[in-house]
Amino acid sequence: MDLHVVVPAGGSGTRLWPLSRAANPKFLHPLTGTERSLLQATFDRLAPLASAERVHIVTGTAHATAVARQLPEVPERNILIEPLARDSCAAIALAAAVIERRSPGAVMASFAADHLIKDTEAFARTVEEAARGAADGKLMTIGIAPTRPETGYGYLQCSRTAELGVQQQVLEFKEKPDLATATEYLESGRYLWNASMFVWRTDVFLRELAQRRPDVFEPVDEIAQAWDTDERVAVVEALWATIPKVAVEYAVMEPAAADGLVATVPGDFGWSDIGDFETLGELLADTRDGARVVSTPAASEVVTVDSAGVIAVPAGGRLVATLGVRDLIVVDTPDAVLVCDRNRAQDIKRLTEILRDTGRTEYV
Repeated sequence: MDLHVVVPAGGSGTRLWPLSRAANPKFLHPLTGTERSLLQATFDRLAPLASAERVHIVTGTAHATAVARQLPEVPERNILIEPLARDSCAAIALAAAVIERRSPGAVMASFAADHLIKDTEAFARTVEEAARGAADGKLMTIGIAPTRPETGYGYLQCSRTAELGVQQQVLEFKEKPDLATATEYLESGRYLWNASMFVWRTDVFLRELAQRRPDVFEPVDEIAQAWDTDERVAVVEALWATIPKVAVEYAVMEPAAADGLVATVPGDFGWSDIGDFETLGELLADTRDGARVVSTPAASEVVTVDSAGVIAVPAGGRLVATLGVRDLIVVDTPDAVLVCDRNRAQDIKRLTEILRDTGRTEYV
């Protein structure tokens, strides 16, 4: 398949603090059940779809060296470094513009660096169908067939009942719903989880971006023109910080869907967003005496007595013990320990905000 792949690798995974930090974010961690990191696992499942020469990683300055070390197969020129985080639209647009200059009219697919997928063959088939739609000029997404009324994800409203592997129009992007609304979405059969997987021709996407958000397109286009020249550093320094922070859904995909330009291919391939410790505990933990223990390269022993519903991440090299407790998340790292009610897993990022606001950035 004549496909170029983009992997945005950014963020700090604040809901996985203190395991994930700004300097060592979750996509660099081996949270896959193997020794491969999330980033490496993403590369592995994309290998059948695109050669390493057609894989592009967009990452920050702080992570570029680690990305290159973990993915030596990817050419250095394909590791696109953004000096400041400007949200997903700038990162994806930069990759699209660079690819368009190197290979005009290419079909490009964008996949996050920190997701897990169990059925890689079904994933590949779904991507291939989306690529066919993209070649015809559609802005394609890959939607995930929902398995529960999830309130932590956005949704895609489809034109009809979702049928796996079959292209259909996206009517609207929906924000994260409350439980009652999510239940209605699930029962209707016409809604998919939005996993931020996109496939399109680079020229089509850039045309839509130029029309809808020239404040993003114009500086990105100028940067891309200079990217493979000696002027890159100066142009990036002058323009990158001027790009507005905006998600690609808001900038392009939502208004394009309203104009009937977006389609999706529903997929069911064991997709998971490793967004919090609840998910990590469900997917990768071993059950031991009332606790779900997540193994890491630095994992140490866990002892639980009269405990239930505990998720333990022993990554500090010390024994972790619990006695008579229920429904807790316990994360041990060399310089920080988290103890959290499992019902508050989504709120862990508030701790990182407090640490940052009080000047204790060495822990974030």
